Amino acid sequence: MSKVLDRRDFAMQSSLLAGGIALGLRGADSQLQAIEPIRRNGTPAFKFSIAAYSYRSLLTGENPPLELADFINDCAALGIEGTELTSYYFPPDVTVDYIRTLKEQCFRLGLDVSGTAIGNDFGYQGEQRQEQIDHVKQWIDYAEILGAPVIRIFAGHAHDDVNPTEAHGLMVSAIEECCDYAGQHGVYLALENHGGPTATAAGLLAFVRDVKSPWFGVNLDTGNFHSEDVYGELEQVAPYAVNVQVKVVVSGPDKKKVPTNFKRLAQIMRDVNYRGYIVLEYEESGNPREACPPFIEDLREAFG
Repeated sequence: MSKVLDRRDFAMQSSLLAGGIALGLRGADSQLQAIEPIRRNGTPAFKFSIAAYSYRSLLTGENPPLELADFINDCAALGIEGTELTSYYFPPDVTVDYIRTLKEQCFRLGLDVSGTAIGNDFGYQGEQRQEQIDHVKQWIDYAEILGAPVIRIFAGHAHDDVNPTEAHGLMVSAIEECCDYAGQHGVYLALENHGGPTATAAGLLAFVRDVKSPWFGVNLDTGNFHSEDVYGELEQVAPYAVNVQVKVVVSGPDKKKVPTNFKRLAQIMRDVNYRGYIVLEYEESGNPREACPPFIEDLREAFG
């Protein structure tokens, strides 16, 4: 892939911001428009995966009925191209041998490890912040072994009475440090729109604007914006997506759930020439082994 985010010339950005010049980011505020989208070659192309988070009810508990190996088998049985192995469901004392076993299983079944996902919070200071950075770096090592090209990360939340501006700086610098490490291992870090400072398109794009790394992009979660114009916010963020996680419902300010318009979502990703994984992340209450297959078929039809 060519250079991801051509947004490093601060002086140029400042002049563009002052002039309110738009660079094709539809619907975004002018202060966020001096950012070039990811440059992609060719035409839109989509592959499909399922996030292990979809199976959380079956992978957790004192005696979980399934293990990650079972989830991988289910992904292969569906005939999709990938499997997203969420870090939460690895053993707490995970070993390199265990990771290599999963990698071997995926390869034998013809599956990519489309990515992995971790829970982190870069809003802390001091020792807690360093622990979060170390955690991300550890999973960068694991992702490299798995052959996972991308890790979903969070920005976090402000802690210890830190004001929003200071918290943003803490988060940006931590992401940059982790991206530097990720780049040495050939792994992208993809920031998710996941509440807090990334709850809106404008908030997420503030990180896109400020994080200085070619190994950084967006993990576009279709169910995590809750404005009056959810799809408009998705359109603003889509040009920077390196991974897409699709929820089966969306909700506005009233939190009333309505089915995701997969066809509209597919058009948004076609419009930005997205080439990559569409990852089903099922969060509803049904049995995921029964619910996921028909939703995968719906996604295939919409994105086909």
